[in-house]
Amino acid sequence: MAQLLKQPLLLFIFFVFCLQSCKIKDHNTELEISTEEKYANTIDKENLKKHLYIYASDEFEGRETGEPGQKKAVQYLKKVYQELNIPSAWGNEEYFQFILTSFFDYKFKDSENVLAFIRGSEKPEEVLVISAHLDHEGIDENGNVFNGADDDGSGTVAILEIAKAFKLAQEQGHGPKRSILFLHVTGEEKGLLGSRYYVENPVFPLSNTIANLNIDMIGRIDETHKDNPNYLYLIGSDKLSQDLHDISEEANEKFTQIALDYTFNDDNDPNRFYYRSDHYNFAKNNIPVIFYFNGTHEDYHRISDTPDKINYDLLALRTKLIFHTAWSLVNGENRPKLNTQFND
Repeated sequence: MAQLLKQPLLLFIFFVFCLQSCKIKDHNTELEISTEEKYANTIDKENLKKHLYIYASDEFEGRETGEPGQKKAVQYLKKVYQELNIPSAWGNEEYFQFILTSFFDYKFKDSENVLAFIRGSEKPEEVLVISAHLDHEGIDENGNVFNGADDDGSGTVAILEIAKAFKLAQEQGHGPKRSILFLHVTGEEKGLLGSRYYVENPVFPLSNTIANLNIDMIGRIDETHKDNPNYLYLIGSDKLSQDLHDISEEANEKFTQIALDYTFNDDNDPNRFYYRSDHYNFAKNNIPVIFYFNGTHEDYHRISDTPDKINYDLLALRTKLIFHTAWSLVNGENRPKLNTQFND
């Protein structure tokens, strides 16, 4: 009789032990994923693809500055931010910073930047700007649409996913300590006009702008890296702030392990890419910058730059790198120190 009772008891003890072991294992698994990684993992290639197939579709008519397609593009961005419950930079329903033709010595139609904003919890006056240009080349004389999937649809949708991740973190009690401005600028293809307008008419003081992370083409692979596609060009990261460069390197080493290529960061780079995208207007105002770029390819500024040619796995990974860098910047103890003044 005692022997008969002992066997069920042993089975019961074994069962309880297994349950506890499973709980401990699950708990440890959860601990292995940091809060930062949890939100980075919400950046999803399928969402990026969904947005880009809309944003770089023929419906948006190549998004030429001031034209009807560009107006559709800014309305789309506004709609996404409203759906994410991310307010405008002014805290209301007005997401557009209007730019009048008369502001520039350039013939183009009135246009607008799009500004969305997440307020920091501890140092809200300090602002990180994450930017990408929303415009492209429009339609040619034969009616062909320049869809601009990589240039700069890829940067545009990357910002939307980064914004979504930070908003979710905020809603769950892990919001950024510093504020983040998600800035979609117009008129880049006309000469960096939208970013120039913003820095000359900033919504937040430039003195409190801690850095600019500018995304311009991160969805493709250039000829140089066709056999090793896990790369990304970084430009400008150490030109004004060694702190910013180090934060970027640490984020990549810890989370994404992308081969960061600094070829175009050379002061003697004949392409002069440092001067050719919207980060430049921030750098001119002594704001540390990083320009994220995949290099040019056979479809650059051609009607063949379409969303079916984007590498969405790479786009997602590169977007996560920018998210991790942004996370460190907005949650770090100190803003990146400026080591040197801008020198053109």
